[in-house]
Amino acid sequence: MNILSAVVLGIVQGLTEFLPVSSSGHLVIFQKLIPGFSQPGILFDVILHFGTLAAVFYFFRKKIISLSRKYVLFLVIGTVPAVIAGVLFRKQFELMFSNPRFLGYELLVTGLLNFLVDLPVKKKVNLNIKNSLLIGVAQGVAIIPGISRSGATIFTGVRLGIDRQKIAEYSFILSIPAILGANLLEIISYGSNGIGGSLLYYIVGFIVSFIVGIASIDIVMKLLMKNKFKIFGYYTVLVGLLVIFFL
Repeated sequence: MNILSAVVLGIVQGLTEFLPVSSSGHLVIFQKLIPGFSQPGILFDVILHFGTLAAVFYFFRKKIISLSRKYVLFLVIGTVPAVIAGVLFRKQFELMFSNPRFLGYELLVTGLLNFLVDLPVKKKVNLNIKNSLLIGVAQGVAIIPGISRSGATIFTGVRLGIDRQKIAEYSFILSIPAILGANLLEIISYGSNGIGGSLLYYIVGFIVSFIVGIASIDIVMKLLMKNKFKIFGYYTVLVGLLVIFFL
C-alpha cells in the first residue's frame, strides 16, 4: 500500500458508502485493480468505514443531539439483525470478498433495488418498531459484499411507505452502531499489529473518506427527494455486468 492507494480507496469509500452502489463491492474491485495491494484481514476497509462514520456524525449532528428516547429505541431494534448476522456469519462474509463474480451478481441486485425506490407508494406510515426491525433486517443482509447498505435500507423504508426524508435520516444514523461495532471487532481481532508501519496510510484514508463522505450524503438526500435513484440503478447494473464478464 502507498499514499496514492490510500487516497484512491478513501475517495471510493467516501463516495460509495452512502451512494447506494455498495462500498464493500467497490473496495473489492479497486483493491483487485491496485497492483500488490494487501492488508491484514479487512482492517483498512474498516478504517475507511470509520471515516464515513465520522461524516454521518458531522452531517446529522443536530439531529443526533436531539434524538428522542423512542427514536433511540428504533435504532436499537434496527441494529439487532446486523449484530446477529455479523456474529454468526462473519467468516463467511469475509470469504465473499474474494469472489468477484459473486460480487457482480449482488451488484445487479443492488441495481434492482435502486430502480424500485423510484416507484410511487400509495400508503404513508411513520417509523415504528415493526418497520425498524424490517429495515434492520435489510441492513443485516447488506453485510454481503455487493449489496448496498444505504440502498437496501432506503429501499425497504420507502416501500414500507415512510417519508423519504425521514427514512434517509434513519438509514444514515442507523449505520452508526453497525459501523462502530465492525470497527471495534476488527481492531480487537487484529490490534495494532494489523496497522504496523502503515499508520500514515490509514490516517490519510480516514481523512479522505470523511471529507468525500459528507459530500456523498448530500448527493443521496437530493436525488432521493427528486425520485432519481434510478441513476444509481443504471450504474450498479452496468458495474455488475462488467465485473461478471471481465474482472
